[in-house]
Amino acid sequence: FIPAKIKIRTLNVQLFIPCFVDQLYPDTAFNMIKVLEKAGCTVSYNPRQTCCGQAAFNAGYWEEAKEVCQKFIADFKGDEPIVVPSASCGGFVKNYYAKLFDNSSLHHEVQELKQRVVEFSSFLCQDLRVTNFGARLNGKATYHDSCAALRECAIKEEPRQLLKQVQGLELLEMNDTETCCGFGGTFAVKFESISMAMGEQKVEHALATGASYLISTDLSCLMHLQGYIQQKNYSLKTMHLADVLASGW
Repeated sequence: FIPAKIKIRTLNVQLFIPCFVDQLYPDTAFNMIKVLEKAGCTVSYNPRQTCCGQAAFNAGYWEEAKEVCQKFIADFKGDEPIVVPSASCGGFVKNYYAKLFDNSSLHHEVQELKQRVVEFSSFLCQDLRVTNFGARLNGKATYHDSCAALRECAIKEEPRQLLKQVQGLELLEMNDTETCCGFGGTFAVKFESISMAMGEQKVEHALATGASYLISTDLSCLMHLQGYIQQKNYSLKTMHLADVLASGW
């Protein structure tokens, strides 16, 4: 346990808040800052930041995406870690910027940038090596592995390590936890019926555990699943990992 007034180390970090988090889930961003500061980090936020460019890239607008990505590169100059509350956005920067800027004047800058971008849970466990923040949340919870976390950022155990340290929380594994929730960005719009069926399966698996909370590192997944939950009027509550870790203190 880390007492609130004791810092384990001092580390400067930059914060990247994805556009949908900024617009729809700002409390998660503030909770992320609370957790990072409790771990001893000095957090900076560049208010000029916007989107990472993933939406345009996935829709096939690569040239338009490059313009957005160039702005991201300019906004996050420096040598500090760039901590992201989304494996989807973080994975895009780490894995696809090099494709967009291969053999360009930004090639080396992009190679350096992708080494600094790190997803929130991975940063806490692998970089800071801190898993207990004195959080408390009473009840049963199950965790959803997002596709981006698993397949683009190789994140599996880190969120679970953090959740197991939350006082009062019983972590239960659902069936097919590694199966996609059906969001996939524009996939949910282009293939609505398939997307909704996948979301239904994920929610029903979560409910079968008896959990009251459905937790993930990716709010994009949770936003999709919350839509189905509200439609069915289920009592299951979705929570981002940062919100859980900032609970109870």
